[in-house]
Amino acid sequence: MGRRMFRTLAKMISDFVYFARHENLGRLFLLILLLIVVSTIGLYLFEPDITIFNAIWWSIVTLTTVGYGDITPTTTGGRIIGIFIMFLGIGLLGTFTATVASFFVEKKMKEEKGMKSFDFEDHVILCGWNFRAREILEEFRNDPRMATKPVILIANIDSKPVDDDRLYFIQGEVTEDTLTRANLSHASSVVILGDDTLDETSRDAKVVLSVLTVESLNPNVYTVVELSTEENIKHCQRAHADEIIVGSEFSARLLARATMDHGISKVISELLSARLGNDLYKIPATEEMIGQAFLEVMTRLKREKNSIALGIHHADGTVVTNPPSDQIIQEGDEIIVITLKHESGGASGA
Repeated sequence: MGRRMFRTLAKMISDFVYFARHENLGRLFLLILLLIVVSTIGLYLFEPDITIFNAIWWSIVTLTTVGYGDITPTTTGGRIIGIFIMFLGIGLLGTFTATVASFFVEKKMKEEKGMKSFDFEDHVILCGWNFRAREILEEFRNDPRMATKPVILIANIDSKPVDDDRLYFIQGEVTEDTLTRANLSHASSVVILGDDTLDETSRDAKVVLSVLTVESLNPNVYTVVELSTEENIKHCQRAHADEIIVGSEFSARLLARATMDHGISKVISELLSARLGNDLYKIPATEEMIGQAFLEVMTRLKREKNSIALGIHHADGTVVTNPPSDQIIQEGDEIIVITLKHESGGASGA
């Protein structure tokens, strides 16, 4: 965290130095400094009762239009110097402060318009913006693990779509350039959503191409992909997507299950929402769990944490739901559990 702040500060200083050179800010600063020197010397020469230090103080106070009134020229020459610094100084100082302010305004506008680059680490990259992206972001912010985590949005829209201090925007499609600006090499996860402006075939083709681009730049990042049709799952698998979710198929199966077993949809909605009751989490297997049977671990979790164990996520990436009672927990395994938020202290991050 400290290194990232140092790099950010160094980058801002570098950008400001470049901006200052481009806008001739150094020359303007030298003119202001020269005006202070001239007015200080003039006042010191014309006003016998004013020391050199007080002359410097008066020049700066007058130039900045503060005007405390603690030092006042009494001679004609001193007052002429005062008139000179008042009229000339206010213009120079106003130009200087306006130029410096424009640097920060320009940086803010670039951020809002998606023109900046970022150097976050362990962040999430969200590709595409639609109503589902808005719901995803809301779910992130309602989960303690994601409440303050940086999320970088890459989308072909005009400006940052929501007021979220931890959401950072890059304007454009998912390309090598935008992913590099999003610091993909240090991201933890990438979420790739379908483009609702395209038909199903084109939408999925664009998603597969985005996965290929992401995986070619960082094969180690965890990719979660949204598809329109189940037929294209194999293409995303060949592109090495880690998790593939078919929106229409998921909705159809949930509707069918809710019709046959009333109330199932309410259970699923609660488990999938960070805003309601119990949630799904993964917790790493502790030293005490390793070597124990799944039934023993499940009983212990229910007794000590009031959590229900549903399955095991093995270190090789395979997931086993409702494993046999005698299956042994191995080192590197993660236990998939249902638990309340406040009981999920060991839950793995996104």
